[in-house]
Formats: sequence, structure tokens, C-alpha cells
Amino acid sequence: MAKDILTLISSKMNTFSKGQKLIANYILTNYDKAAFMTASKLGKTVHVSESTVVRFASELKYDGYPAMQKALQEMIRNKLTSIQRMEVSNDIIGNQDIVSSVMQSDMEKIRMTMEELDRESFDAAVDAIVRAKKIYILGTRSSGSLAGFLSFYFGLMFDNVVHVGESANQEIFDQIVQVAEGDVTIGLSFPRYSRRTVRAISFAHERGSKVIAITDSASNSMAKAADYVLLAKSDMASFVDSLVAPLSLINALLVAIARRKSDIVDHFERLEHIWQEYGVFVSMEEENQ
Repeated sequence: MAKDILTLISSKMNTFSKGQKLIANYILTNYDKAAFMTASKLGKTVHVSESTVVRFASELKYDGYPAMQKALQEMIRNKLTSIQRMEVSNDIIGNQDIVSSVMQSDMEKIRMTMEELDRESFDAAVDAIVRAKKIYILGTRSSGSLAGFLSFYFGLMFDNVVHVGESANQEIFDQIVQVAEGDVTIGLSFPRYSRRTVRAISFAHERGSKVIAITDSASNSMAKAADYVLLAKSDMASFVDSLVAPLSLINALLVAIARRKSDIVDHFERLEHIWQEYGVFVSMEEENQ
């Protein structure tokens, strides 16, 4: 739905039944908690039946309660403070085993990413990267770890990679000032979205660079400025950003690009000789001493 769900609820308040108004008022004042409640739990919290909650979602023209819940989650994920994230996470996990709960959630995000990824956009992004004159990779805050991982492996395969990093000595725009047509800019951002990344991606797009957005939603500002959008499900584990699925998507991207480069085997053979000559890695003999 194009309209913000909270605005939608407010605009329809006068049409709701008594029970639906209880649900609406709770969501409007406790949206951070309601977004992660089951229909049954939400009903018990406001003292209405589960079926009333389901009908409430239908009244808002959602295809069932899960669809309404998803819209609410997407709306708020970029708005939650670190404290709210911890509170919501504690409510979700409850007394469950933390390890199992977090890892099960991560596995589910990978499964959803695999099933929902647009393969045509993925293949087009691979083609654009292989053909690029120069490749700029940028991500800030927690997404900076993803950008660094991607840049490391791209650096082994290409000689035209620019890792645009956060630095006290150099502004992001100083590092991408020469971006131009024929280049590819890869931006990575997940909730809470970085304003600096969004602005840099928009700048690159305006300069004629092809833009690839690796993010979690096709409706966010960065995705709207991109030529190719690769969606990966992210989540929050307390105040921590859970980026397992985005990292798995990046692994798939690296493998696909390696398969497209005809000189990749010869290139890595040269690297292996250099690594061995200069003792880059610990040898098996050293390990066994």
C-alpha cells in the first residue's frame, strides 16, 4: 500500500467497530510492539478475539493479517531507536533459547531472500559489474562491513575497484567525485538507512553511473535511485543488525561474477604464486610444528 499504515488507520478510525478501534488505538500508540505480535497476541493484549484482528486487517484492504504485519514492520524498522530495538527483541525472544531463536531467524531470512530475489536483476547487475570501467562500493555504519567484504574480493578479481569508506580525513563525496558514465556504483544500506549512503548513490546516478542497490526494500530512497535492486532480508537481533542474508547474497554475486570472468583461473594462479613466494599464509608444515 502506498499510504503509510498509521496514516491509513487514522483516516479510517470513524469507520471501525468498537473492537477495531481498540486495535487501532493500540497500534497507533504502540506500533513498535504491535508490529511483531501475532494476531492472537494482539487480540489478547487489547481484549478482542483473534478473528477481530484478522477482520481489522481486511478492513484496511490487506490480504490477511501477515500482510498488514509486514507493512507495519517495514514502516517502523527504520524508525526504531536502539533502545526500542532491544525492547522489541526481548519481547519476541521471551524465554526461548537465544541461540536457536536468532539462528532460526537468520535461516528464515536467507530462505526468503533466495525465494524472492529477482534473478533478472541479479544477472543484469553481474553483467554491468563485469563491463564497468570503474567500480565504486560504498556502505556506512554496519553496512560498511558488507562493503569491506565485497571490496576485498572484488579487489582480487578487478583492478578498477574503489572502496568508498568512512574516514575522518576524507569525505565520501571526495572519493566519488570522478564517478561517471560507464562506471558502476554499488550501494549497501539496511535499516536504519544511512543518509550519507543514499545521498552518495543519488549523486552517482546523476553523474551517469549505473547504480546497484543491495538493500531490503524496493521502496526506500536508495532503491529508487538504482538501476538494479538486489533485495536481501535483514533483521534486528536486539540493537544488532542481522545481515546474514545480505552477506549470503554477496557471496552469490561474487561466485556469479567469477564464473563470468574468463581470465579468473590464470589470475588466481598468479596470486597463489605470489602468496607462496612471500609467505602470506601459514604453511601446513608450520601448522604441524
